[in-house]
Amino acid sequence: MSEKVLIVDDEKEIADLIEIYLKNDGYTVYKFYNGRDALKCIEETAPDLAVIDVMLPDIDGFRLCQKIREQFYFPIIMLTAKIADEDKIMGLTMGADDYITKPFNPLEVAARVKTQLRRYMRYNNQAGKRTEETEEHDIRGLLINRDTHKCSLYGKELQLTPIEFGILWYLCEHQGTVVPSEELFEAVWGEKYLDNNNTVMAHIARLREKLHESAKKPKFIVNVWGVGYTIEK
Repeated sequence: MSEKVLIVDDEKEIADLIEIYLKNDGYTVYKFYNGRDALKCIEETAPDLAVIDVMLPDIDGFRLCQKIREQFYFPIIMLTAKIADEDKIMGLTMGADDYITKPFNPLEVAARVKTQLRRYMRYNNQAGKRTEETEEHDIRGLLINRDTHKCSLYGKELQLTPIEFGILWYLCEHQGTVVPSEELFEAVWGEKYLDNNNTVMAHIARLREKLHESAKKPKFIVNVWGVGYTIEK
């Protein structure tokens, strides 16, 4: 069965163009020009990925992303005409996994969709696959299991996106070692790190929020300024 991709963009020409390229790649596409119809579709079809424009006629893309994250954890790619870092960070903080700035090459969108879906499917198909590597870490009440793709804090399950899970797992795997942002990005995203990339920082901020910790007094993820991040032993 082909993966289901949701497109939400009020610019019909852009939505239609993305639809054509994704259908050519074999995806089942659901296309909407506003957020409310998109939310209804999500409830009924549970897509595998969503491509959402920031500027929508009813609710903005940030709010739509936030609403989706209340129940669903499939990858979200944001489309934005703005290039300011704060807009990108806002989307990532709300739970987006990636962003693309307009104007864009539709081939890039198709490639990003493929990358996010591959990562999502990999993280969600670990159950039953045993290896000689460590499958679980228990760090001061934080329990994370790669085999089941579950994470809990003091016995309460945390709802993490695949990207958030990947970041936390990598830091747990390297507990006691400072992991540079470049290394963390390339390990989790599987792409080349670019200068001034705030993606890692935004996802770390969201992870800390879910772990109920502050950046000033973290219990788990410590920021070593100018170097990277670590979970101390």
